Amino acid sequence: MKQDIRLRALSLGVIIYIMAAVLWWSVLLYRKNQDAFHSRLEWHYQNALAQKLVSSKEAFFQSDFYAELRQRYIRQNTMIVGESIFFFLSLLLGIWFINRGYWNEVNASRQRRNFLLSITHELKSPLSGIQLALETQLKRELTREQSISLLNNALRETQRLKNLVNDLLLSAKLDTAYQLHLEPIQWQTFLEEITTQFQSKYPQAQLALEVANELPTYSGDRSGMTSVVLNLLENAVKYSPEPARIQVRMTRTEIGLRLEVADQGIGIPERERAKVFARFYRIGNEETRRTKGTGLGLYIVYQMVKAHGGHIVIMDNQPAGTIFRIDLPWPKS
Repeated sequence: MKQDIRLRALSLGVIIYIMAAVLWWSVLLYRKNQDAFHSRLEWHYQNALAQKLVSSKEAFFQSDFYAELRQRYIRQNTMIVGESIFFFLSLLLGIWFINRGYWNEVNASRQRRNFLLSITHELKSPLSGIQLALETQLKRELTREQSISLLNNALRETQRLKNLVNDLLLSAKLDTAYQLHLEPIQWQTFLEEITTQFQSKYPQAQLALEVANELPTYSGDRSGMTSVVLNLLENAVKYSPEPARIQVRMTRTEIGLRLEVADQGIGIPERERAKVFARFYRIGNEETRRTKGTGLGLYIVYQMVKAHGGHIVIMDNQPAGTIFRIDLPWPKS
């Protein structure tokens, strides 16, 4: 953090210095041209007096030669001002591009580091659980109930690994030309299946489902929309105090369908809402983070909603928490 502040201060200082130098040299060149004009003017005036071409300064100022000198002086001043402005704007634009590229690279490097830290933990934790279950089975005499309990734990960790791999593969596909596999979705049945699956994994969560009556069949990517709903529910559980209170609402709008997932957790700061849909981005520091995850969940949600032609927004819930609102248009026939 301190290094970032120092780098920002240094870059700002260099930018201010360069801008001040450009301004100073522009003003200096303008003044030098002004001095040169007056010097030429005086020389030509004295020369004209010596040759008795004019009798006074007033007559010299009314001569064609003076008008030509003044026109040349004005053109030179216009050229100096114009080139100074163009150079100043070009320099400012170049510095902006360089600065933006630099900080994009810094942020990308930070995200890669966060991803490596998070993915290491996400891989190590289930593998350790599976290894512990297998070693316990080999080294100890267990009752059938104990064996079943250990095997169920191992299966849960295996499913966790499978979900992680699926998310990684899906995020890689979304980077390229992901092809939607469209099939009919009955939202009432679809959401009931997902929430039942979620409730079995998080029995302590208090989940409420509201689906409007007589919703028409929607043509969408079933596996993709499953990832959308599950990732939003997982996100709600991670950032909510126990027991997590989550509401899932599906309604009909004039242009399509609206899905809302609301929690009563810690919420998302306004300044972070434009960033949370970036791949591998997670709020906070990976070295001190307590919640699990890889930073892929909301990225998959955003890209999948976008692939369906919809959009997603983040809003504050009342009295606390976050609402993820997804608007899906009717598929074009």
